[in-house]
Amino acid sequence: MISVVVPAWNAVAQLPRCVGALADQQGLPGPLEVIVVDDGSDDGTAQAARAAGGDVVRVVRREKRGGPAKARNDGITASRGELVLFTDADCVAEPGFVAEICRPLLSDPAVGGVKGAYRTEQRSTAARFAQAEFEERYRLMARLPSIDFVDTYAAAFRRSVLEEAGGFDTSYPVPNNEDVDLSFRIAAAGHRMVFAPAAVVAHRHRPTLAGYFALKVGRGYWRMKVYRRYPGKAAGDSYTPATLKVQLVTMAAALVVLPFSLLLPPALWAAAIPMALFFASTLPFAAGAWRSDTLVALLSPALLGFRALALLLGMAAGMARFRPFLGGGA
Repeated sequence: MISVVVPAWNAVAQLPRCVGALADQQGLPGPLEVIVVDDGSDDGTAQAARAAGGDVVRVVRREKRGGPAKARNDGITASRGELVLFTDADCVAEPGFVAEICRPLLSDPAVGGVKGAYRTEQRSTAARFAQAEFEERYRLMARLPSIDFVDTYAAAFRRSVLEEAGGFDTSYPVPNNEDVDLSFRIAAAGHRMVFAPAAVVAHRHRPTLAGYFALKVGRGYWRMKVYRRYPGKAAGDSYTPATLKVQLVTMAAALVVLPFSLLLPPALWAAAIPMALFFASTLPFAAGAWRSDTLVALLSPALLGFRALALLLGMAAGMARFRPFLGGGA
């Protein structure tokens, strides 16, 4: 049996399409069950799940909201499959999603986890830029024999691997970096994970630049909690392009130097050096985006600068709270 776990909170608007797409999967390699974990909703989420999925769906109801990590752990406990898949309530799986994401697990017993991919039909600049970010990461991972990060919007694991890892860390109260923490734990235990680009779900990214900025601030903040436990991952992982590290360093250097230029105009030349390096680091992204989205490619230096600023703000706040690199632990 294959189990798909979907955490949901006040998701009555999105859940019918999500569950309906899972119930209509094609080419299934085994019986399928969909576990919707209603995380304390008050909008009819549970009823919407049952109506959309029919006999395929089972609903686990939490009386009090506990966050996606707790919800997914409840879903794992309630599920019966040897393979446990995850997606989100705002994702719509393509008809062959389950078959494609299970394929590496069924064909290679050494594989413990599989990561799928996003697509989107949105046309706002923010959403198109977000999709281009994912596409850059997909190109990176497609060249690797194994990866160390599986996002839960499109994920599959062996039950034994999840049980050995102890499930998701419930000290992450929001949907942010709890899947990174789990992935690094699974990778550290020696389990191989791979990327399956044909396992696709449709998704709606944040449609505005303000929403995108807030999302990235949160990403930077909670990643510092991850680095508290795994400081070595700050140097690199299979999901983060090396150019992003360069952009963070050069943007931080420019922000440090620029205030001095108000008092000492010659200091402006010192700021020009990291900014020139920053611009150079955006060119690979622009080249990759050019093939599918010319506008995003042309705007990429400004958009990547916007991203770097948001991440740096979140990282600064996260460092103040979690104090990464000062020792292990949560």
